[in-house]
Amino acid sequence: MAAATRLISRLTLVTGGGSGIGRAVCQRLASEGASVVVADISEESANETLGSLQMSCETIQSRQFQRQFIFLCSSLCGAFMVYGAFISCLCCGCCLQVGNIGQANYAASKAGVEGLTRTAAKELSRFGIRCNCVLEAAAMFVFQIESLVPLGRMGEPAEVADVCAFLASDDSRYITGASIEVAGGLFMG
Repeated sequence: MAAATRLISRLTLVTGGGSGIGRAVCQRLASEGASVVVADISEESANETLGSLQMSCETIQSRQFQRQFIFLCSSLCGAFMVYGAFISCLCCGCCLQVGNIGQANYAASKAGVEGLTRTAAKELSRFGIRCNCVLEAAAMFVFQIESLVPLGRMGEPAEVADVCAFLASDDSRYITGASIEVAGGLFMG
């Protein structure tokens, strides 16, 4: 675990932060000192996540403005990018890396996330903004793929959150345009 101050003065926006990996990412970033805005389709789930975070003035303000952040997420992201130094996308890598019957549309959308990440990295690097993509093995496929994972188990949401915290920190200051697999070796090829 990194220092509790590694992300102080960082404002983070986590979409899908109301449960699962998104909630784990919110908790990890907050534990390292980041101010966290939790955006989720479910206001109740977002509030549950907020309740689980180490509270600070910034977190309380985020709670008050949470609805606006959910609905204005796309317009506000540009403002965050001007002051931030990091953008990361979480993406299920199963269909993207190994394919799956009947999932052409899903695989194409995930490939688009990787392409967008690399393009954004090139376009935004001149502003000091790093863009990376984290590929994880979705838990919904656990019954299909656990036996295929070289490490012999499915990952925990906290393990994906660890990588996100690393990417949000200055420890990753020379990493941009990368897709990092957090899948126990499942996507090695």
